[in-house]
Amino acid sequence: MTTRERTAWPPSGSSSRRAGNQCVKMKVNEKIRNIAIIAHVDHGKTTLVDNMFRQAGVFRAEEESVDRVMDSGDLERERGITISAKNCSVTWHDVKINIIDTPGHADFGGEVERGLSMADGAVVLVDASEGPLPQTRFVLEKALARNLAIIVVINKVDRKDARIGQVLDEVYDLLIDLDATEVQLEFEPLFAIGRDGVASKDPENMGPDLSVLFEKILSEVPAPSYDEKAPFQMLVSDLGYSDYLGRLAIGKIANGEAKANDSLIRIGATETKPLRVTRLQAYSGLSIVSVDQAEAGDIIVLSGIEEVKIGDTVCHADFPSALPRITVDEPTVYMRFTINRGPYNGQEGKHVQSSRLRERLLKETLVNVAIAVEESEDKDSFIVKGRGEFQMAILIESMRREGFELCVGRPQVAMKTVGGKVMEPIEILQVDCEEQYMGVVTEKLSYRKGVLTSVRNVTGRVKLEFSIPARSLIGYRDIFLTDTKGTGIMNSYFKGYEEYRGEFPSRFTGSIVADRLGRAIPYAMFHLEPRGKLFVQPGDLVYEGMIVGEHNRENDINVNVCKEKKLSNMRASGKDENITCTKVKPMSLEEAITFIRDDEMVEVTPKSIRLRKTELSAQVRHTSTGMKKKTA
Repeated sequence: MTTRERTAWPPSGSSSRRAGNQCVKMKVNEKIRNIAIIAHVDHGKTTLVDNMFRQAGVFRAEEESVDRVMDSGDLERERGITISAKNCSVTWHDVKINIIDTPGHADFGGEVERGLSMADGAVVLVDASEGPLPQTRFVLEKALARNLAIIVVINKVDRKDARIGQVLDEVYDLLIDLDATEVQLEFEPLFAIGRDGVASKDPENMGPDLSVLFEKILSEVPAPSYDEKAPFQMLVSDLGYSDYLGRLAIGKIANGEAKANDSLIRIGATETKPLRVTRLQAYSGLSIVSVDQAEAGDIIVLSGIEEVKIGDTVCHADFPSALPRITVDEPTVYMRFTINRGPYNGQEGKHVQSSRLRERLLKETLVNVAIAVEESEDKDSFIVKGRGEFQMAILIESMRREGFELCVGRPQVAMKTVGGKVMEPIEILQVDCEEQYMGVVTEKLSYRKGVLTSVRNVTGRVKLEFSIPARSLIGYRDIFLTDTKGTGIMNSYFKGYEEYRGEFPSRFTGSIVADRLGRAIPYAMFHLEPRGKLFVQPGDLVYEGMIVGEHNRENDINVNVCKEKKLSNMRASGKDENITCTKVKPMSLEEAITFIRDDEMVEVTPKSIRLRKTELSAQVRHTSTGMKKKTA
């Protein structure tokens, strides 16, 4: 290990820390750098990392066409976003650079928290045209709170609409707004074209490769420091699973050295248990390799550890000492997950029991610190709490692809009571749209209890900022895209809790509900089309209580979508009606969970997404509605 002592005091700019009345001398491991990559969705983070791999020699010649290697999941590749934080490493001038690729969406804030817990610095990637957007702000705020070294990279400087100077000013304004220190504000920006794998200190004269970025990382990001006299300590920041090795605990070594087969203990939130590591591994490029020992500051993978959780400390059995646990922002949204009790349950999925559902949700809490699960009284349903409906939709889609059948309710926001007052989560919403759509956007958001806080004109477009309840944004995205003809951009981040702003209708239309079991018939559908928009295709299976369309009016109606044309031996004087049903666009999972009302659910199976009433029986629904009117 190449190390050097730091004995400077006072602690500013130093790695010394005081233990009691003594100054503990810290050492740094100059052979390692740990960095996180921060960027808003679609600002080029994953593409830049791909080129860092290529130029550092991670890919072989025959693999040069490989791209988006950090977005390894099917959902990540389909949606073009990073969902879970992942680790890898490259070597530059004999220095190992561990790279943590963090998600850019605020709903995956738990992934951000645990990713940053392993980093000593962060590369902030900003689009040269769009500038810093809410998710950049969200992750950057977390990085500054951890006092990480910041490297600012303005990406996509070759865009025709690039506004490099203005974006740089916006980055300064954002850092000032987030209370960055003087040292953090005195940064020298880099300019890059991530797609081409080039970077430079001058946007007019791009370099041949990313060497200037690598050199910046080595010079600006501090090497990990540690107490040379302290025993082994590691904070568990991530979990994995191997069919051969069992559960995997991933984290950065805070102090000491790790060796395979060491006798260690796990310090949890409420308990301490002994454990024995069966294999010690470290990152090498995109793969994980076995090592005999690992040094302080490196990110390692411990195998064979059971019952470990994110935030636990793994340390030497003779010197038990816990590190500060990872903390995440509390959940603001919750949904009810329950087993599928519909008449077609068990026909399309392989996991239908409540025990399997419980097991899968609890497994999710182990690897995702932002998810919490509570059991309901009926034992067959669960309250799942998270950071946003998008995060919930990703969880549901993952379970669906694993073969689960389940029903989920409408996303609800978590309220608080403080001093006898009801408080609700508030978001800061930033809208970028053409000037002609400003009126309709402002009107719709004001109706949803949003308050316009700022307006800025940018060459024919306007940037609006609203303070709005989180519940107001559930289901609004589709309305926004319709109102702006698909040209608008909206992003939001969590601000805090404020006093409840009052009720507003979430939907002005009712539901068209099937009244019997069977298959949708074209004749019946053709005559129902004037009533509203249908969700089913001819031949689709339907059942009593299933929502087959959106009614034009506010009330729900029960219909017979299985009705066939009556046969007759009388010849018609004219030709028969030409039955031509309007084509139906299948509803996506996100659209479904934001469309439903509080008394409705989404039935999710590996093959189908159906909307249904929570109570399937039309008679029971009619009776309960009458009872509510009497008590009102």
